Amino acid sequence: MSPTPSRVLVLNSGSSSVKYQLLDMRGGDRLAAGLVERIGEKSARLKHTPVGGESREWSGSVPDHDAALKAVAAELAKDGLGLDSPELAAIGHRVVHGGKRFTEPTVVDDAVLAEIERLIPVAPLHNPAGLAGIRTAQALRPDLPQVAVFDTAFHTTMPESAARYAIDVETADAHRIRRYGFHGTSHAYVSRETAKLLGRAPEDVNVIVLHLGNGASASAVRGGRCVDTSMGLTPLEGLVMGTRSGDMDPAVIFHLMRVGGMSADEIDTLLNKRSGLIGLCGDNDMREIRRRVDAGDERARLAFEIYIHRLKKYIGAYYAVLGRVDAVAFTAGVGENAAPVREAAVAGLEGLGLAVDGELNAVRGDGARLVSPADARVAVAVVPTDEEMEIATQTYALVEKER
Repeated sequence: MSPTPSRVLVLNSGSSSVKYQLLDMRGGDRLAAGLVERIGEKSARLKHTPVGGESREWSGSVPDHDAALKAVAAELAKDGLGLDSPELAAIGHRVVHGGKRFTEPTVVDDAVLAEIERLIPVAPLHNPAGLAGIRTAQALRPDLPQVAVFDTAFHTTMPESAARYAIDVETADAHRIRRYGFHGTSHAYVSRETAKLLGRAPEDVNVIVLHLGNGASASAVRGGRCVDTSMGLTPLEGLVMGTRSGDMDPAVIFHLMRVGGMSADEIDTLLNKRSGLIGLCGDNDMREIRRRVDAGDERARLAFEIYIHRLKKYIGAYYAVLGRVDAVAFTAGVGENAAPVREAAVAGLEGLGLAVDGELNAVRGDGARLVSPADARVAVAVVPTDEEMEIATQTYALVEKER
């Protein structure tokens, strides 16, 4: 008897890119990973890395997601890991917006595809790419389960008091306006790994998760369930980000229309692509901003202080929401690598039991680790996120359940 298929291919389809990983869930091993970028441009680029082997790169024409996924399949086949392998159990897809309906990983059928498509107006850049990836994968392996794992799903446990905006209820419901939250796979994974780091069960732990990358979000997780998160209807709300403004008086938009003569599209571009750190100081790379701060650059210093001020406000707010906090976990590119951000974010919060140990905080490491003093009332942790592993885990668990 042949062994039960245990491999999961994870696809993260962006508007002009496809990131992928192939994992064997029997032992949690990565078999290959890669990226196709600049899809639709004159010279697209594919980088493929089989685990234990040499990376391969090539550039050429990749007109659409269909061509991108076929190129990925060809690279995997060179390593004996092709999509035709009987060991492939499922393909897991990151889908950014699942609305209120999708609260858990879901096997894709025509009705699911139609609902993802219906949500395009609230995720115009992301959901079309997710749909393209799913449809191409279906065409390549129509016999395999295609599983959608939604960025918003982890946040659907928020109570209505956290999810509702204080606007007219009929208008909000008619246009599906509410706080959905994003980065859900990361928040789910990191909150669970933080509990493991503390040697406790997720249901016994309250965690504030700070996902700090170019996009940034915070969440309040009580006993493994999200009760609040910083992003809202779209990923624009919340923390100061690389190019996004985060929280702002909504009347700024009306002011820019009436006084600045700007169109809705121009304001959209301003707030999503020309704001945040890049709008404040011209850089959205925290390493460069810190270099400029250390060199005495005032614009960079102010940008950093604004970033930290907003971060502290959310830590304090979510401390109040949770009532008891066992850990604050930093993750993603900035959270995992920028020691000055972690130090500044908790500085002055000693009264809440928060502090970092200077030596521990300065040490670079690959795994989950504590950077707070041994006697700290609240643990401060650095927990590398692994969204692909989370998607693969959820995908495989669903396929095994339905097998």
